[in-house]
Amino acid sequence: MQKKKMVQGMPNLEEEITVCSSCQYGKHNRLSFPLNKAWRAMKKLQLIHTNIAGPLKTISLNGSRYYIAFIDDYTRMCWVYFLKFKTEIASVFLKFKNWIENQSGHSIQVVRSDNGTEYTSNKFAMFFHDAGIEHQYTTPYTPQQNDVSERKNRTIMEMAGCLLFEKDLPKKFWVEAVNTAVFLLNRLPTRALQNKTPYEAWHGYKPSLQNLKIFGCLCFTYVPRVRRDKLDRKAETDFFVCYSNVTKGYRVFQP
Repeated sequence: MQKKKMVQGMPNLEEEITVCSSCQYGKHNRLSFPLNKAWRAMKKLQLIHTNIAGPLKTISLNGSRYYIAFIDDYTRMCWVYFLKFKTEIASVFLKFKNWIENQSGHSIQVVRSDNGTEYTSNKFAMFFHDAGIEHQYTTPYTPQQNDVSERKNRTIMEMAGCLLFEKDLPKKFWVEAVNTAVFLLNRLPTRALQNKTPYEAWHGYKPSLQNLKIFGCLCFTYVPRVRRDKLDRKAETDFFVCYSNVTKGYRVFQP
């Protein structure tokens, strides 16, 4: 104001103005997070993002209230496991680690998670130390630093909700809806990959969609002869709920 002669009588201010504490207390804001500046992995399992969702108020058919997601940063392939209690996380991670490393021929190098107590336990720390895995924590109250898993969890839950709403299914089928959502997301394009789906980036070949079914659709399952008499029905009325991870068939539910 003095330099532009907007006022009169203002004294010359030569000293450097210190930080105003009152302004910091009343106006302090967090700086925005830079976009597209995150480090990207250069190979499979070099970086795994993980986060836990729950507890959900509605218990699933198998008694689960949580699920934990693992996302490979390089391919963006996602896997989910369902939990009844948070205390199961360490054993579930060990199961995932053994399976994924055996399937891929690669070793997990870095795991990125939030600061939840389920990830900061001594059991987890000792396991990571013994396995030679670097565990990266995000800054407390800063989910933006774990953006890959946070966005994935939001997408999974929103898609699962839409699947249930579309067929007016009860909330107890949320596990089946989440499984179906992850199955579809792994076969859908993502901005993190160029002209590839996570499935192709992980497996090295394009996914086949010829066996896709509509979630919650009516279906008729064949009844084997050993389970029926000659005049019994040869099929049962069910509805499709998700894709099986252990067989070539589908998972259905009989109302």
